[in-house]
Amino acid sequence: MEQEIKNEDVNEEIVNEEQETTAEEQVEAAETKESDKKELTPEEKISELEKQIEELKNQQLYKMAEFDNFRKRVMQEKADLIKNGGAKFITTLLPIIDDMERAQQNMDKYEDVAAVKEGLSLIIDKFFKLMAQEGLKKMEVVGQPFDADLHEAIAMVPGQPDDQKGKVMNCMMNGYTLNDKVIRYAKVAVAE
Repeated sequence: MEQEIKNEDVNEEIVNEEQETTAEEQVEAAETKESDKKELTPEEKISELEKQIEELKNQQLYKMAEFDNFRKRVMQEKADLIKNGGAKFITTLLPIIDDMERAQQNMDKYEDVAAVKEGLSLIIDKFFKLMAQEGLKKMEVVGQPFDADLHEAIAMVPGQPDDQKGKVMNCMMNGYTLNDKVIRYAKVAVAE
C-alpha cells in the first residue's frame, strides 16, 4: 500500500513538471513572437502596412461593386414590377371586355331596347364589383357637406335654404378612392 502511495506521488510530480514545461514553452513562444515583431525594420513595417492597406482597398472595391450590382438588380426588379404589375388586374378585366364585345355584336340583332339596357347594366355592375375587389370605391357626395379634400367645386347653386348651404347639391363627375386614397376628386355643385 505504501508502494502505491509513492507511485501516485511520483505520477503527480511528473504531470506537474510536464505542465510547467508546457507553460514555460508557451511563454518562450510568446516572447519569440514579440522579439520577432520588435526586430522588424521600419522599411519592413512600412511594406507590411502597405500590404494591409492594399488588402483593405481591394475589400472596399469588392464591396462597392457588390453594392452596385445589388442596386442595379433592385432597379431592374422595380422596373419589371412597374411594367408588368398591371398584368393581374388586366386579366381580371378580360371577362368584362368579352361581355362588352358580345353585347356590341348582338346589339343590332335585338330590337328590344330594354333587354340591351339590362345587359349593359349587368356588365357595368360586374365591372364595379371587380373594381371594388381591387379597392376602388365611388364617392357618395350628394347631400354631404363640401370637403375640399374630396370634392372640386365647379359650380355654386344660389337661393338654397339655410340648412343646405355648404352642401353638395349635384355631382357632375363622380369621384373615386383607391384603398381610401383619393384618385379622382368629385366635381360638384355646392349650395350657396
